[in-house]
Amino acid sequence: MNRERPGETGSTLTHLEGALSGAMYPADELITVDPADGRPLLARYDLEKAARTLTAESLADRKGGLWRPAELLPVRGRGHVTYLGEGGTPVLTAPRLGAALGVPKLSTKAEGLNPTGSFKARGMAAAVSRALELGVTSFIAPSAGNAAGALAAYGAAAGAEVTVLMPVDAPAANRYEVLATGGRLILVEGLISDCGRISAALSKRLGAFDVSTLKEPYRVEGKKTMGFELAEQYGWRLPDVIVYPTGGGTGLVGMWKAFAELEALGLIGPERPRMVAVQAEGCAPIVRAHRAGERFAEPWEGAETRASGIRVPSAVGDFLILDALRESGGTAVAVSEESIEEMQLFAGRMGVGYVSPESAAALAAVPELRDRGEAGRDEEVLVFDCGIGQKYPPPPNLPEPPVVDPDDYDPELLVDRTARG
Repeated sequence: MNRERPGETGSTLTHLEGALSGAMYPADELITVDPADGRPLLARYDLEKAARTLTAESLADRKGGLWRPAELLPVRGRGHVTYLGEGGTPVLTAPRLGAALGVPKLSTKAEGLNPTGSFKARGMAAAVSRALELGVTSFIAPSAGNAAGALAAYGAAAGAEVTVLMPVDAPAANRYEVLATGGRLILVEGLISDCGRISAALSKRLGAFDVSTLKEPYRVEGKKTMGFELAEQYGWRLPDVIVYPTGGGTGLVGMWKAFAELEALGLIGPERPRMVAVQAEGCAPIVRAHRAGERFAEPWEGAETRASGIRVPSAVGDFLILDALRESGGTAVAVSEESIEEMQLFAGRMGVGYVSPESAAALAAVPELRDRGEAGRDEEVLVFDCGIGQKYPPPPNLPEPPVVDPDDYDPELLVDRTARG
């Protein structure tokens, strides 16, 4: 990895900017949200300086996963980088599933290969590393599941204290992950929005830094590396359509930011993918706002879906998500619980693997996009497979396999009784 001098990453971070207000703030002070309006802050860089060293050729020679494009990441000192192997996930073609869905050029970005089994590792790696550099020793966050495990893992790697609040019905695997990595776990009778309110109050009592989605500037910087990787993996161009399961929308916002930065560096042109936000019918505030032509999304009442990662009634970065959808000519799609369950099983049978319910939701949107003429047979469609299915309760209606006595069984009957998915 290119360094300006020993011990430094070569980051060209210059300042923070209010995403809505446009106000500018110092980069090396610990700030959460824009003091002017409580909206997200975005990290800004000296792109002219970054372009001198961050080239396609230099990037190809670097190691370090997520941290390879160091000029456009916020951590200044190498010693503050907490690296567990995050980033560098492959784009995998899905020929069987693509053919079945009528979109032959379908691919997935296999984010379940990140260290904690989901793309949440990216955001937490960047947020924890930068906060450590600014003096933080204790973290807190609300989470539907995977972000909690990621925060606990990176906090443990950094030797920091971690507290997470999760809905009581969050996946058990995520709860175990937090406890196994030494985090403090609090379960809340409610949704992630309820967890967020308690987290904000508890952070003051504990003296912990709140790394809630888009309520600090750096999780989005980790997530934007998905956009950097896509550009590189597609030969410094981009797919026609990107389909993204959307709760808080950090990754979608981050990728849109990454594309602008890459164009400023001359690594890609002005062409952009059509960005598609996918939500569940039981929690679809972004879809509703997009259909109504609104820039901000009203909170969703009675949010309900087994895809816990997208059960987010209100996104603080709603306007950033909706702006990206409209500027790209994209759209927002809500899918049913039935289609999520069906796609989780169908994707596995079609060779994509055991995907999470959120990934299944994104894949379930593809047939609708095809039917609406928003994903063509000749277009490259990239769906984010955001995490592994093994961390969730099993899909409904799976068959029970037979239990065999090795000393007393009939091979013919056994063949007939064998469970098949």
